[in-house]
Amino acid sequence: MAGAATVSEDLVEYGFRRVIITITAVLCALLEIVDTTIVNVALNEMRGSLGATLTDVAWVITAYAIANVIVIPMTSWLSQQFGRRNYFAASIIIFTVSSFLCGNATNIWELVIFRFIQGMGGGALLVTAQTIITESYPAEKRGMAQAIYGMGVIVGPTLGPPLGGWIVDNWSWPYIFYINIPLGIIATMFTLMYVKSPKYGEKLKANQVDWWGIVFLAGFIGSLQFVLEHGQQDDWFEDHLIIALSVVSLFSLVAFIWRELVYEHPIVNLQVLKDTNLRIGTILCFIMGFGLYGTTFVIPIYTQQILGWPALDAGLLLIPSSLMTAFMMPIIGQMIQRGIPQTYMVAVGFLIFFVFTFWMYNIMTPDTGSEHMFWPLIMRGMGLGLLFVPITTMALSTLKGKSIGEGAAFTGMMRQLGGSFGIAIISTFITRFTQSHRVTLVNHEQVTDYAVQQRVQQLTAGFMSKGYSLTEATAKAYKAMEGAVIKQATVLSYMDIFLYLGILFLICIPFILLIKRGKGKVDMSEAMH
Repeated sequence: MAGAATVSEDLVEYGFRRVIITITAVLCALLEIVDTTIVNVALNEMRGSLGATLTDVAWVITAYAIANVIVIPMTSWLSQQFGRRNYFAASIIIFTVSSFLCGNATNIWELVIFRFIQGMGGGALLVTAQTIITESYPAEKRGMAQAIYGMGVIVGPTLGPPLGGWIVDNWSWPYIFYINIPLGIIATMFTLMYVKSPKYGEKLKANQVDWWGIVFLAGFIGSLQFVLEHGQQDDWFEDHLIIALSVVSLFSLVAFIWRELVYEHPIVNLQVLKDTNLRIGTILCFIMGFGLYGTTFVIPIYTQQILGWPALDAGLLLIPSSLMTAFMMPIIGQMIQRGIPQTYMVAVGFLIFFVFTFWMYNIMTPDTGSEHMFWPLIMRGMGLGLLFVPITTMALSTLKGKSIGEGAAFTGMMRQLGGSFGIAIISTFITRFTQSHRVTLVNHEQVTDYAVQQRVQQLTAGFMSKGYSLTEATAKAYKAMEGAVIKQATVLSYMDIFLYLGILFLICIPFILLIKRGKGKVDMSEAMH
């Protein structure tokens, strides 16, 4: 441990060098996270210019997410093989070059391939940036370092849609990729100039590398991610491809667990999950990702689909929430440094997130304005601020040595998977709940009801005044009534989603009591030694 302490001290930076390293690491994490959501508002433009179907263009998101989640658990191992600075710099270069290639893609499948490569480079940036930024700070300031890193990870998903909308409105979709290029070049230069690598033990030879572990991991996560992304639009298990990939995912998971437990040099060290805090922490990270990405997904869709907002306005709605999270992060860092138990902060964070979801449940109507959603979204920002850093530090608090880096990879992977599950489950339930509420509403609006007849007559008269015949006006009146029913059913489905999300977060609070008090300040400097 003495040697590790010496190396740790060698990695601590002060003054200008630490500022540059911090900016570089946060910038890289932010680039990776923003690119997860920035394309969402540009899919229509891509579809038109590349001549693709909606199903094809959805692969632009899916390919990036699959590559992301595959590479995250391997990051600790890859850093040891190639040296952290070299691996980080190479990942930025891969991300930057593939961003250029994405912008120059001439057809949809070129774009999908380049997005997959971009995701392979981007996924590595998350966990590596977390370790680099934390190691650059002395032990007493590492809570603050985690908070600074967390700012980028939490704010990133929210910045994507408005930034993407602004770029598409003012230029064209390739520029959502081109903006990465100058930032990537600067980050690469700073990484090579300022970032240090810890000393590692002996590297594995080619015949010692856990190739089967890599194959099984890619099969498990790649297939699972595809099923989650495409399950709803392909009618889940009514589709043969979804069934086949579900089987592949399950088989690959079992084979991967077996391989990692018996192989001498596993690509992912599953033994680290024996730690109770890490096991509970990964579950909480999953649920936090579910809430973070799920609400980032559902709120813009609600404002566009129900309230008729343009994409840019829908994206801008989430900015105050992100700013609140950014404001909270340094405060959370200070609280951790002063020894306030993270369990209290996480419990309060989950409670605040429940208040946010219950508030949204109560204010949702077909006419809800931005002024009604401002304060609930501020609550969301507060809740996420109280969750990210405390959950991460709690999860890693009883680990030592390189197990910390391996644990950090698990928490990162579970946060991303939670987001994928959240988006898939929410989109499925919106569809199912809407159908259910539509049936209920139609049963309460019989044609023989006097109020319904009055409404039909009013609508018919309105259409006739615009020059339509009685037959045409009556048909349009019934169509308008059907549209109003579907709209109301959809609003009710969104209300259900927020209510169930809130209950999920409320249920988590007792589990926090199972967390053991660790050493409080996680020494990420030991992560790779």
